[in-house]
Amino acid sequence: MTRSADPRKLAHDLLGRDYDDLEADEQRVLKRVAAGTFTGRDADELAQAHETWKDRLADRVAAVGGSWGFIVGFGVVLLVWTALNSGVLQALGLGPFDAYPFIFLNLMLSMLAAVQAPVILMSQNRQAMKDRITARHDYEVNLRTQLEILRLARRIEALAEEVRALAKHSEG
Repeated sequence: MTRSADPRKLAHDLLGRDYDDLEADEQRVLKRVAAGTFTGRDADELAQAHETWKDRLADRVAAVGGSWGFIVGFGVVLLVWTALNSGVLQALGLGPFDAYPFIFLNLMLSMLAAVQAPVILMSQNRQAMKDRITARHDYEVNLRTQLEILRLARRIEALAEEVRALAKHSEG
């Protein structure tokens, strides 16, 4: 199958619009269709190509901080902390290192939240970027599919016309 090497002609023939009136994504897809090339790397590969070690660290912290294991583990730490400082140490003849109302515990929780919240937000921003790349990729694939279907339909129509013309010519 021969391909038209002119994306401007494809824009006019398939979309009924001028190439310059199309958005950048549409122009890029038309260039690929005209050249007969496939879409590049998928969205996850594109996102991973631009991530830094800080991005990976943010994703790992968010993954751990947003897990049931972290919640259960942190709950155990809180229970042990409060149990030790509420009476276990006093029963052993030692004074609590953070007596009720657990001011040091509150400080530690506040510092953890102050560090963890921005890291989780960074991870969410990265996920939103990945989602945008995925959506753009999906749009390009869908547009390319529609364009290829239109091209095939036009070719079938042209072949059908040729067959009709040959049949009419052979009858006459």
